[in-house]
Amino acid sequence: MIDYGRAIAKAGLEIKAIKLNPDNPFQWASGYRMPIYNDNRMFLFFPEDRELITDGLASIAKGLPFSVVAGTSTSGIAPGVLLSEKFKSPFIYIRDKPKDHGLRNRIEGIDAEEDLSGHVIILVEDLISTGGSSANAVQGIRDAKGRCDNCLSIFNYGLDKAVQEFSVLDPICEVRSLLTYDVLLDVAKEIGYLTKEQIRVLEEWRADPFNWGEKHGFPKVEKGEKK
Repeated sequence: MIDYGRAIAKAGLEIKAIKLNPDNPFQWASGYRMPIYNDNRMFLFFPEDRELITDGLASIAKGLPFSVVAGTSTSGIAPGVLLSEKFKSPFIYIRDKPKDHGLRNRIEGIDAEEDLSGHVIILVEDLISTGGSSANAVQGIRDAKGRCDNCLSIFNYGLDKAVQEFSVLDPICEVRSLLTYDVLLDVAKEIGYLTKEQIRVLEEWRADPFNWGEKHGFPKVEKGEKK
């Protein structure tokens, strides 16, 4: 049986969809300097990697009740469509907020005058970091009267902030991820991607991600500043 997490970690590091650099960390959209950057959209270029991810998502979706697959806009759309094709299910995608023009849709794929009553939706996200946008998408589905109790992701940093964001949803929405940060580090060790010292620094980041940069001389970049 395929260990999808480890296989995706190896593929991601090989094609540079996942980058680890504790010596010159990346600036995230939040302004924090972080030693990891993940771009799952790069997997789309490689058919064998697309198939790996689709099969992986199908494996963790198997047995879950759902009538519709949803993707987050925009990065969850492609894996969501691939999964819906696998199950021959309807597909929708969820905007972070309603459009400010036209029919002002937030849910794309259904008529603006309709809702999701009677549908059980499984949400697909490419990446869960702080979890805010993913939890917001779950709430968007529920606001449209759909039931959403499961969120799938390709990668999950496992940050406490994400756990907190999902914990306030009522009812709880369970998160299932193919690849976690701990598995990624284990694979990086196994293939000699980084030195032992670099791995130690990355383990330190996982323990305290939002103070890590400041401690290592990489303060948060405030809006308007350049890295």
